[in-house]
This record gives sequence, C-alpha cells and structure tokens, in this order.
Amino acid sequence: MHTVEKIGGTSMSRFSELMDTILIGDRKGDDLYNRIFVVSAYGGITNLLLEHKKTGEPGVYARFANAENESAWSEALTEVRSKMLDINRELFGDTTEREEADAFINKRIADVEAIMSNLQALCTYGHFQLDDHLMKVREMLAGIGEAHSANNSVIALRKQGVNARLLDLSGWDQEEPLPFEEMIESSFADVDVSKEMPIVTGYTHCKEGLMKTFDRGYSEMTFSKIATKTGANEAIIHKEFHLSTADPGIVGLENVVTIGRTNYDVADQLSNLGMEAIHPKAAKGLRQQEIELRIKNAFEPDHAGTVISTDYCSEKPCVEIIAGRPNLFALEIFDQEMLGEARYDIELPRLLNELRLYVVNRDSDANSITYFVAGTRKMVTRAVRLIGQKFESAEVELHKVAIVSAIGSNLKVPGILARTVSSLADAGISVQALHQSMRQVEMQCIVNQDDYESAVRALHHALIEQEDHGDVICAA
Repeated sequence: MHTVEKIGGTSMSRFSELMDTILIGDRKGDDLYNRIFVVSAYGGITNLLLEHKKTGEPGVYARFANAENESAWSEALTEVRSKMLDINRELFGDTTEREEADAFINKRIADVEAIMSNLQALCTYGHFQLDDHLMKVREMLAGIGEAHSANNSVIALRKQGVNARLLDLSGWDQEEPLPFEEMIESSFADVDVSKEMPIVTGYTHCKEGLMKTFDRGYSEMTFSKIATKTGANEAIIHKEFHLSTADPGIVGLENVVTIGRTNYDVADQLSNLGMEAIHPKAAKGLRQQEIELRIKNAFEPDHAGTVISTDYCSEKPCVEIIAGRPNLFALEIFDQEMLGEARYDIELPRLLNELRLYVVNRDSDANSITYFVAGTRKMVTRAVRLIGQKFESAEVELHKVAIVSAIGSNLKVPGILARTVSSLADAGISVQALHQSMRQVEMQCIVNQDDYESAVRALHHALIEQEDHGDVICAA
C-alpha cells in the first residue's frame, strides 16, 4: 500500500526544509519507503527554459523559436546553466556530491546546446523547416529542469542513507519514444517501493507528446498516471499552502480556514477559474479508479490537509471556497436577427477556439450572447474585429470583468442567492451577471474588474466567516 506524491517547483526551491518534513523528517527504516515522489523543476527554472508563465518573457525555447542567430538563445541557455549550478552550490556546498550534481547538469546542458546548434544549422537548408521540430525542442528543454531537480534529490537522499532511485522519464538515452502508459509501466517494472524511494521526473517523454496537449501541466499527468498504473493507495500533492476557503493574500490569513474534504467536481470548478488543485485530465484517471487525492502543505507535515474524493458530498449544505478569475474580457454580441439562428452557437465557439481564447462561461438571451474569456488583449481585440466581419448586422462590445465564485460540494444553502447579492450591494459592488447551475456546486458573479478583490472579501465574509466552520471545513 503505497502513495504517489508530487512536489511543485516552489516547494522544491525550499529543498532543505522538505528533507526535514516530507522526505525524511522523523522517519526511519521501513517508514521511509512505500512512497513515490514526482518532482517538478526548481521554481523559476522552467520559466528560464521555456518562457515566463505569467509575463511571457522569452526563455531559451522562445528565443530559439524566433532566433535569427545562435547567440540569441545560447546566452539564455548559459544563464540557465549558471542558475542550476548556483542551486547545486547552495544545496551541497564544496562536497563530492556537488561535483556529481554539477557533472550531471553540465553534460546535459552541453548535449542540448550541441543538438540545438546542429538543428539550427540544418534548418538553414530549404528541405528542413524549424517549425517541424520546435515541439521536440520544447519537450527536450522542459525535461532538463525536471532531471536536474530529481537527480539532486536522489544525491541528497542517498547522502542521508536513504535508498533513493532516480527514474528519469525524460527519455534522454531512449532510442525511440514509447506510448505514455507503456513508458510508465516499463520504468516501474523492476521497482520495489517497499525497499527503495523512486524520485521521478515530472516530465515524461512519450510517443503522444505530453506538451502538445497539456503544455506546462505535464507533471500532473505524469503524477496521475503513475498513481493509476502502480495502484496507489492515495495520491498526494504537496504545495506551499493549504487549500483554503479563499486566497489569504486577499481576505487575510486570520480569516481563512482549511477545506478538509471536497470532491473532484469542486476541483474541476477551481480549474475552470485557473486555480488548479489538479489538472482536470489528471484528475480523470484518479476519479475513475477512485483514488483519493490529498492536498497538503509541504511545510506542515502533521496537518491532514484536504482530501478530494469521487463521491463526497457535504452533509451540511455550505460554501467551501470563494475563488475567482480577476482578468477576464466579456465579449458581448447583440443582433436582432440572432433569435433562432443556430450559426451563432456553432461559429462563435469555433472562432474563439482558433484564437486560443479560453471560455470560462457564457450567457445568452433572445438577441445576445456574451462570452467571458481569458486571453491576451491582442487576441480579444482580434476576436471583436473578426466577429464584426463574420456577422455584419451584429454589434460587438468588449468589457473588462472578473468572476467571483462561491463553490461547494453541496451548495443547496437556503437563501444563498439573496445573501450573495445583498453582500455585494452592501460593499458597493454592481453585479453585471449571475450564474447558478442546477447541479448546485457553483454560483458565479460577474463584476467589474476593479471590484474583484472587494467582491472576494465581501462574499467570504458573508458566506464563510459568518458561518461556524471552526478551523477546518468538513474535516478529513
């Protein structure tokens, strides 16, 4: 009976603390084992290798994809190498372990640089197009960060007497890629989790190409697939914070409480708002095999955290979390000829998908449809123009909005709609739209973008703080 546990990049950057909490702590002997750890790259490394996840600042990959000369990306790769060696020095000091760690990453970086230089030279010939190879380059670069942190973890654990084993799923020395499931199965074929601690790269190189579908969400797919293929008793994600009733940075740490239990339906609602407890596709496998997922604070190992299961439903109807998405655009399309015209429902979603605008929600009446989308201002402006060209009689307006949601596994709270609207009105916040589904797991309020944080505080105070939840909602 083993667990599969994932450690995110921010937590990995506090590695010495992890050694004292979840990796070793007070454990000795057999208690150290029956645990598989899937690790992400150290915080910020993947941003340097690819591009910054939030700002879009180009990393090695982005510079290579748009490069006119080699120095544009090679300097960025040198910066990554320097940062990785700094991490090694911080972890190991002047020791033989540091020499081992440095040799590993120096070799990997040198090989990558040679591959990219040769590919760039090859693509100067007309028969070879760089675009045909960019996804492979992206995956190769992403795998470096994961291999670096996983290898360092194994070195550090072995130094402390733990029988740790590196499982490098990045496919570095593989002759050809295997299908995803086969890659996992073959890698664990001779692993005895009762006697060794596998440290696994979050990135898996496979025939399907994880980044093609999941991009930077690949580590959760690896984590989920390992849990399902090895028959884990429980899946655990270690974060640097608890899954709480709201963002403590907005409502105050003293006002939030930990969510003790909830279900995968709630987790999916959070993902839709960009606040992933776990990627929905990763949750699918766990849900189907009824493997419970536990979200824990990596630095509070004695706290039970939050358990997410398939069929959980709170006995007492309550709001479990106030969450939201602050920077959205409302695309409002009005046309007197819309009623009974099906092409709006067919062509508008297709156009938004082609522009890679993520639709968080939508509403409609007889003559209008409004899509609440996440994306760049450039793409949204382009969408306004294209919609106007496609539907000449339509009037298209653009608004900056935010969504604030009350979410819970059992949201059949008497009077919740009235309390929600009243609390926002008391805070001087105008509700632009309101959505509540019959499934009773989420109620969304659309507000002006500038009112986002005030709305979160108002709803948290009215729907959670004024309820007697204690320190944990629905304790595990």
